[in-house]
Amino acid sequence: MQVQINSIHFDADKALLAFIEAKIQKLTTFNNSIISGEVFLRIEKSNDRENKLVEIKLHLPGKDLFAKRNSTTFEGATDEVTEALRRQILKQHA
Repeated sequence: MQVQINSIHFDADKALLAFIEAKIQKLTTFNNSIISGEVFLRIEKSNDRENKLVEIKLHLPGKDLFAKRNSTTFEGATDEVTEALRRQILKQHA
């Protein structure tokens, strides 16, 4: 699966990119027909500590799945957003 990661207005380090890539690739164990994924990383301007935003769009044949989550870290937000997408994938197969 092709994964494109976009960090908006900052440069994400290689460790973060590898972490996100691995998390998204794991989703193929639930549906191996995922074509590609787009990831957007943003740091929101707010006083809230949970200002790291991760948005992921997965492209499947005939359908797109989307989820976004905020957290205090990009890793935490990635965990939450991939879990949300995993539930969407499983619901689609039910």
